[in-house]
Amino acid sequence: MPPAPGSTVRDDVPGVTTEQAGRFAASLASVWPEVADPHARIGIALSFGPDSTALLLLAAACLPGRVEAATVDHGLRAESADEARQAAVLCGDLGIPHEILAVTVAEGNLQSQARAARYVALGEWLMRRELAALATGHHADDQAETLLLRLNRGSGVAGLAGTRGRTAVPGTAHLLVRPLLDWRREELAGIVESAAIRAAADPSNADDRFDRARLRKALAGADWLDVSAVADCAANLADADAAIEWAARREWRECVRRDGIALVYRPQAPKAVALRVLSRMVGDLGGDPPRGGTVARVFEALVAGGPASIADLVVRPTPAGWAMTRAPKRRTSS
Repeated sequence: MPPAPGSTVRDDVPGVTTEQAGRFAASLASVWPEVADPHARIGIALSFGPDSTALLLLAAACLPGRVEAATVDHGLRAESADEARQAAVLCGDLGIPHEILAVTVAEGNLQSQARAARYVALGEWLMRRELAALATGHHADDQAETLLLRLNRGSGVAGLAGTRGRTAVPGTAHLLVRPLLDWRREELAGIVESAAIRAAADPSNADDRFDRARLRKALAGADWLDVSAVADCAANLADADAAIEWAARREWRECVRRDGIALVYRPQAPKAVALRVLSRMVGDLGGDPPRGGTVARVFEALVAGGPASIADLVVRPTPAGWAMTRAPKRRTSS
């Protein structure tokens, strides 16, 4: 497989074959066509786990002189500082600029807060280094696990759509790409092993307190399950989600109007589209983004002809359509 436009293949990167380099170049071009610009540089989010380490090696092989890397040290494990230093050494051996980004994780849901802190730090790094995009090592197994976890929680199409190959770094306007979504975990581990690199092992991946860790163990023994096919299903659902979102934007333009302090919606589209419109109405009136199940209950109440409340808003069926306004403030006795 030839390299993607705008890329060359470096043959001195350990663990990466010419065939793998060509395949990765095509995968990268599919989510980041800007690779054709020889001046565009990409940043690698390098945790020093096997997935991101394989990503670094593949990118180094395909984009010599156009790759930088950063490792976020959350300070949550005693080993994290040493792993960050090992990542720096590897990048030095490959001639890739590298930074260690130390962050403080806020209290609350540990994984969620760590993720938020990580992306803030990476976004600032991208801006400072003037990098065109951030690449992460999410792969087909991650995609399949996410889909199965969300199926188990009864998620709608948006939740089941899985990880996108091209999106924004959360909380920023920077570009985030995931060029490994059609690669399997064991393929990436094989690249790292062939390079004689001992990547870091995240203990949370084997911690049964986390749903994903338990699912991963269950999938390891499910040889009847085609992980690649499940990942493809998530990609197909992403296409369906995009179609629903397109229809919702059109429904908004044609069926929603402002009437004084209210937004009035006369639904014409199927339920999946109407739910998106109702969610947007909540946001436009200053409410927090609602959960899908909450919006669905509001929809069912309105179809049945009754009023419903959501956050500090109330919506009622009227002859003109469903009218959503802020709920009147309760009077307090003096």
